[in-house]
Amino acid sequence: MAYYENIIIARQEISPAQVDALVEKFTGIVTEGGGTVTKKEYWGLRSLSYRMKKNRKAHYVLLNLDAPPGAVKELERNEGLDEDVLRFITVRVEALEEGQSAMMRRDRDDR
Repeated sequence: MAYYENIIIARQEISPAQVDALVEKFTGIVTEGGGTVTKKEYWGLRSLSYRMKKNRKAHYVLLNLDAPPGAVKELERNEGLDEDVLRFITVRVEALEEGQSAMMRRDRDDR
């Protein structure tokens, strides 16, 4: 199986609990496809660089995946159909990052 990083940008109107439910739904899709989600990171509600579908802020979530290409394709299809998802991107990587991502380390260092 291959390694992927998937970032989801969700609408600001939904609550963090709804974001968790959305992530669980997408995790289930990957699991059904024969893959695993090795890490889930909620980056919080952040300001966007520009408006997306009339939103100035959005919830950011990172998923690290160890999955076959078919499972990732199904995940992306479902992300595109979900109206709470503004944008998403999936990148194939050589190895999954252990520990916190760069975004989480940056936030910790800013405090």
